[in-house]
Amino acid sequence: MTKEDLKSLKPRHEFFIGIDSDGCAFPSMELKHKECFIPNIIKHWKLQPVSKYAREAAEFVNLYSQWRGENRFPALLRVFDLLQERPEVRRIGVEIPEVPALRNWVARAASLGNPTLKREIDSNPEPDLIQTLKWSEAVNNAVADIVVDVPPFPGVREALEKMVRKADVIVVSATPGKALEREWAEHHIDKYVRLIAGQELGLKKEHLGLAAGGKYPTEKMLMIGDAPGDMKAAKAVGARFYPIDPGNEEQSWERLRGEALDRFFSGEYAGDYEKTLIQQFNQLLPDTPPWKNL
Repeated sequence: MTKEDLKSLKPRHEFFIGIDSDGCAFPSMELKHKECFIPNIIKHWKLQPVSKYAREAAEFVNLYSQWRGENRFPALLRVFDLLQERPEVRRIGVEIPEVPALRNWVARAASLGNPTLKREIDSNPEPDLIQTLKWSEAVNNAVADIVVDVPPFPGVREALEKMVRKADVIVVSATPGKALEREWAEHHIDKYVRLIAGQELGLKKEHLGLAAGGKYPTEKMLMIGDAPGDMKAAKAVGARFYPIDPGNEEQSWERLRGEALDRFFSGEYAGDYEKTLIQQFNQLLPDTPPWKNL
């Protein structure tokens, strides 16, 4: 899959829908972060003495905050920043990685994934970039080993069946493409989507812009996601946003299939209905970690 595939997508229907994967279509987000990402953060960045606090920070950033669903590399930087702020960590005396080359790369890279990181290392072999790649590859290996036989949320298949009658549907995700293709094919729901776009093809707003921008009226474009980043991507291209509420995923998919899709297809989704859903969604994901409120 390349960016050219996204650019060359030709409309077959009047409507366009993008769908996030981890935590949105699949209940894999908690499993991936708690069993794959976080143990490898602790291992590869030598955070064993502060593992409790590293776990709390990583879970907050990746699962329970406004940064839920963020690309793994800026999310890793947020974890380091939270750890550096904690008095408990400073008292223990563990040195939290500074990773200046990683920060520089994240700030300027057009896309954030292992392939682009490898190319950066070829021209700039800084130790923190090399260590980041080792961590990221270890995460991918753990995901491939551990995250298997995880079916989509109840209601996803039925919603997809309804969508494809009137809309061109693609997957829009910050997950590596190979993992996405495996997970969607494993449960035979890849047949409902025309393209699967992962982190190698850029940011989610780029996926939406390339696949749908200028091809569909903005009021006929919808992004379905479980994270604020999905909502920002939708707004960046003028699309509507439908939230899958963390903790209430099954009910969110049932509401989509039974109510929201009909509103979207009839032109009655935008306005008070969408605003109410987004307000409820935003209340679920704070920007201040719970230990700062103690």
